[in-house]
Amino acid sequence: MTQPSTAHDHCDLLIIGAGPAGLAAALAAAPSGASITIVDDNPQPGGQIWRDGPAVVLPDLAQHYHKALAQHTNIRLLNGTRVVGLGDPLPQDKAPALLLEDADRGWTQRSHRIVLCTGARELLLPFPGWTLPGVTGAGGLQALIKAGLEVRSQRIVIAGTGPLLLAVAAIATKAGATVVRVAEQAPWSALAGFAAQLVRWPAKAAQALTLLNPSLRASTHVLAAQGTGQVQSVRLRKGLQAEETLDCDRVACGFGLVPNTELGQLLGCALGGPLSGGQGLAVDAQMRTCVPGVYAAGECTGFGGSERALVQGAMAGHAAAGQVQQAEALRPQLARWEAFGQTLQASFPFNDALKTLAAPDTLVCRCEDVPYGALAARQGWIDAKLHTRCGMGACQGRICGAATRHLFGWQTSAPRHLLTPARIGTLTTCAPVSAKASGPPSG
Repeated sequence: MTQPSTAHDHCDLLIIGAGPAGLAAALAAAPSGASITIVDDNPQPGGQIWRDGPAVVLPDLAQHYHKALAQHTNIRLLNGTRVVGLGDPLPQDKAPALLLEDADRGWTQRSHRIVLCTGARELLLPFPGWTLPGVTGAGGLQALIKAGLEVRSQRIVIAGTGPLLLAVAAIATKAGATVVRVAEQAPWSALAGFAAQLVRWPAKAAQALTLLNPSLRASTHVLAAQGTGQVQSVRLRKGLQAEETLDCDRVACGFGLVPNTELGQLLGCALGGPLSGGQGLAVDAQMRTCVPGVYAAGECTGFGGSERALVQGAMAGHAAAGQVQQAEALRPQLARWEAFGQTLQASFPFNDALKTLAAPDTLVCRCEDVPYGALAARQGWIDAKLHTRCGMGACQGRICGAATRHLFGWQTSAPRHLLTPARIGTLTTCAPVSAKASGPPSG
């Protein structure tokens, strides 16, 4: 592995994540003349919401942001690049140094300010059969279809909660699949209440009308996926007692989102915020975290759709570039989309039955093959890790940690350097992190 060029190992503003929030932050800060570097581990910018692919026609707004990004010579976009840990800080650093890695090299990236736009991931809840081939997250299926997965003529059941279910049903139908059921765990009364409030956001109301699906059923949730070597059918609970079994080729389940806060926690950022159930990165009125030089925006701070992410990103970009008045001018827009996020959160409360889906032999930690029965007697996250290795596999607890929080109320521990597995070459070509910041891997 060759040592990277040092021409760009320092920038004024380092943005982690090239989704809507990250792109908005970069474009807001660009007119200041600051040198800006955007890092994203995907091959193309856009994040999950504006994910590009062979089966995708990007919305006009996404195309606008992509074109605007290319017009600024002071913005450097690093796709296929990830943060693997902390870099060794220098006395003059104004923000934490980060250790980056791409397909060819590893290096320490330094900056005056950092904006974390790390987004969110799906909350996946374990149920019998959820590890069968053909069972994915709802957002996972959406990403696969955008990437070119062939689903034509396949029968798909989509289950979970929230508006994403209907969005996934729409993209699957457009790709030629037959959506045999959209199972929403919230009751009809909650859906009706949410729909009635959408008049406050006309664009959202119009979008909702285009996503209506005749296979939608409320007060319905998954019980089990069934099949031999591949999902072949799914059992659903309807209301309090009734059940139905549907033949299918795929099952996609999504139970909302979990903020990606691992990098922020590694840097020392506090958690908080009502739109994330207290699990997102806490920010002040100018999107600053409690760590000097570090800002955060988008779904890593809470959930309110791409509109909220765009406004927060722009505010963070302005504030990080010293343009406080421009950031403050966006506060009314943020308040509008914060209200949407609050309405969304209040409309889809979890049914308590979702805590009883797993059987004793249902795997909760898929990386280490830890079943529900082995966790039920444990007293907390650390106790479970010590006795069962739950959370110590490849995903480092990102999936099972969120699941156990829902099932048992456990709080996972903050990650420590290194954040993710890194190549030996990356570690040997970069200065070691200081002993103060170092520690055992988060697993």
